[in-house]
Amino acid sequence: MPLVLYHNPRCSKSREALRLLTMRGHEPSILLYLDTPPSTAALKQLLKKLGLTPRELMRTSEPVYKSLGLENPVLSDAALIKAMSENPALIERPIVISGPRAIIGRPPERVLAIL
Repeated sequence: MPLVLYHNPRCSKSREALRLLTMRGHEPSILLYLDTPPSTAALKQLLKKLGLTPRELMRTSEPVYKSLGLENPVLSDAALIKAMSENPALIERPIVISGPRAIIGRPPERVLAIL
């Protein structure tokens, strides 16, 4: 099954995940999600594949997380998904998708579980 990697080439974890996949003979399709942010519909599908809530997919240490007030617990899932679509730096990385499944590569070795 083809693999898709949500990739940030400036991120060491993302580069390591890509290296692990290619070392095992896999050439994932690379999605540079910072350059081409996923739509809200794509994020909803991704969350379903990951089995996560929107907040669990967010990088809470990003400055934009605090500047947008995203720590507010009353924000809806729809608001959080919209924020990730408009500010893709909020999306945890790397993410590998294989058909109906997806996994966050933190630590990078976790991506091997999807093979």
